[in-house]
Amino acid sequence: MADRMQAGQAWLAAQLNKHATQCVVYRRGELETELQATIGKSTYQQDDGAGAVTRAQVRDYLIDTGLLVLGGVATLPKAGDKIIETEDQKQFTYEVMSLGSDTPWRYSDPFRLKLRIHTKLINTEDVD
Repeated sequence: MADRMQAGQAWLAAQLNKHATQCVVYRRGELETELQATIGKSTYQQDDGAGAVTRAQVRDYLIDTGLLVLGGVATLPKAGDKIIETEDQKQFTYEVMSLGSDTPWRYSDPFRLKLRIHTKLINTEDVD
């Protein structure tokens, strides 16, 4: 019998894709792909070692693990990759980044169906 939790998680992932995504471009160097992403956010805090704690919020993109294919090869996110989002004649470029000492991404669910990719805004420009 199939794992009901895994089946439920797969159903939920499909519903997110159907009702709560937008098209973005994922770019690594010269390679890029268009894919559907759910927009999210993460908050984190970092101690500077001198007693000051910095709290910050980053923009996350949740994508199906199997959709991140660059140059015909399935891959995982890397720090420095870019995600480009277009909205209302503006193009926003986000850079994949680590949260403090953590990795720049993590699986969003226990079955590794979705990636949660952490980013920061690096550029905004008007689109013709």
